[in-house]
Amino acid sequence: MRQFFLGLCLLGGLSLVQAQQPVSYEQAFKGAPTNMMQPLPMVSKWLDGKHYLETRTENNVRQTVKVNAISGVAEAYAPPQAEKPAPAVPAIAVMGARNQTSSPDGKYFAYTKKDNNLYIQEIATKKEIQLTKDGNDSVLNGYASWIYFEEILGRASRYKAFWWSEDGKHLAFMRFDESGMPVFPIYVADGQHGYLENNRYPKPGDKNPDVRIGIVNIETGATTWADFNEKEDQYFGTPVWTPAGQLWISWMNRGQDQLKVYNVDLNSGAKSLVYEEAQKTWIDLDDTDRFEFLPSGKGFILRSDVSGWKHFYLHDMSGKRLATLTSGDFTVGAIHKIDEKAKRIYFDARKENSARTDLYSVGMDGKNMQRHSFGDYTFRGMTISPDNKYFITTYSNLQTPPTTVLADMKGKVIRELGTSKGKGADMYAQPKRELVRVKSADGLFDLPVLITYPIGFDPAKKYPVIINIYGGPNAGTVYDTYRANPTEIWWAQEGLIQVAIDNRSSGHFGKKGMNFIHRQLGKYEIEDYMSAAGWLRKQPWVASDRIGITGGSFGGYMTAMALTYGSDYFTHGIANASVTDWSLYDTHYTERFMDTPAENPEGYKVTSVMTYADRLKGTLRIVHGTTDDNVHMQNSVQLINKLQDLGKPFEMMIYPNERHGIGANVRAKREHLVSENASFFYKHLLNKPVPEVFWKKTERKAF
Repeated sequence: MRQFFLGLCLLGGLSLVQAQQPVSYEQAFKGAPTNMMQPLPMVSKWLDGKHYLETRTENNVRQTVKVNAISGVAEAYAPPQAEKPAPAVPAIAVMGARNQTSSPDGKYFAYTKKDNNLYIQEIATKKEIQLTKDGNDSVLNGYASWIYFEEILGRASRYKAFWWSEDGKHLAFMRFDESGMPVFPIYVADGQHGYLENNRYPKPGDKNPDVRIGIVNIETGATTWADFNEKEDQYFGTPVWTPAGQLWISWMNRGQDQLKVYNVDLNSGAKSLVYEEAQKTWIDLDDTDRFEFLPSGKGFILRSDVSGWKHFYLHDMSGKRLATLTSGDFTVGAIHKIDEKAKRIYFDARKENSARTDLYSVGMDGKNMQRHSFGDYTFRGMTISPDNKYFITTYSNLQTPPTTVLADMKGKVIRELGTSKGKGADMYAQPKRELVRVKSADGLFDLPVLITYPIGFDPAKKYPVIINIYGGPNAGTVYDTYRANPTEIWWAQEGLIQVAIDNRSSGHFGKKGMNFIHRQLGKYEIEDYMSAAGWLRKQPWVASDRIGITGGSFGGYMTAMALTYGSDYFTHGIANASVTDWSLYDTHYTERFMDTPAENPEGYKVTSVMTYADRLKGTLRIVHGTTDDNVHMQNSVQLINKLQDLGKPFEMMIYPNERHGIGANVRAKREHLVSENASFFYKHLLNKPVPEVFWKKTERKAF
């Protein structure tokens, strides 16, 4: 394999050349170690203004040490008895239990079973109590309907739809009635006859599940139902238990442009309004960090993008707004500390540069905002000292490996705690990476574009391009952070220019940028990608006849649009698990941006890949898993049918019995997908033979 060189150093008149090696196939695609990166210090919390706790592992033994922040001197640490965590409640095997969750007081487990009823078990006696009786194939108690699991409660919920109060005395849950909802059949081709999986999956305009919210009094076993009409066309967000034990429920209309947050009485189910918001486009219901309660419990900080940018607002517990804490054309992120005594909050935001995150603080009256981080870096994991004099953070940018430091509030680095640069970092040639901005076609946005150049890049030569995208709303991928991905390095070794692009709805431009896509999801996004591709095509070092693009899910949709709607800009594409027409995806996600097909027929037409299938002239590969229960293979089948009717050539790769993430559970499928993608790159973009190693059966080893 060819050699790369770090550079030339002159020492006493002698030249020293340090040879560097390329990453291997095993490192790039099989997970073999490169030692380019190493773990950073694990700082858990501050003890006082001078010491913090750090977890260290030596000789495979993990221990917690107390570290002097200024000197770095460490000593053994044993927590006081009062600080020792309560022992974990041991799991008790319950036949058929799903999402077994202990109450905060350690007295009960709550869980559901396949009969779709909700149960609790008294841990001391192992006595099981059935809380609901009406569960069946279409009524689910405490177990989420698919649309709630995927779009509202989130995949991390594992379908759990019940929530303990902090005192363990109440259990809130959702009851879903899926009667009357359409069933989508997914064919599994196993065995002689195969079989169908029937999934209650509502598509735009279809009936959604009827939802009730119950509150169980654990002492009495009685259920109180929150005062909502289950037959109303509506959505409910994840319930929130306040520090005072109140239950707050977020309600949203089906159009998803009205949000109301109610405090629900635990005994009567009566509701009182705490907060409401309306927007002309949409509001995100699955915003799990909407509320940050003050430590005193006397108020909360609200995150909202109603102004066009996400900002903080201070409210009392009745919902009355007390102050606007932040404002301007930037997006706030996480709150790292609320100091009510000093009347100040510490948070991160993308203010100096939308591709970076910095640490700031602001008074609880919204005045005297200060930046505490330093330089042109992205900062992560900020931990503030109790006296607010110091913070521990990890910073990086495209050129700087993640480095953990102690800094003061003026941005002065006091001490470096550790670097992620590993022993093997200098053994491998790294590609040059550059973040540039490209003007959108309408001139309104400077789109961030991250370019990874080939190793040994020569601007006098022409190189093929591969653009890897996702592209969905508020899902940007272009950030000024360090990258040491062996797969990326492999393709840089092979001579590919690798590009990431963020469109106007990516989050870089706040909700103001996202609002453009309302009722035309995909149109502005692909046009922004076309603007960036147009800029690339004008660069003398780009082979304009080999502009590839690939992505999965929304990125698959963008890829399919790129090879049809944008076929004058893109020449090759691999579309994985693609939405091809928004009428084929689910209600909650699609209607948030598009409204229903009846309300917006033109919008559905102009954003459908099928509308532009006749424009296909490059090489498109369509990839899908046959049992994808998220983006149904129906999407790809309908596109394939359209292309065949038009007499258009294309490539296709089907993965039997694979879900939305191909190879997530079957390693061989994942390895096949990786090799197929690589073969596509070599054949169509690099114009090189596919290295034998991609298809050679090798002994599998653990690295």
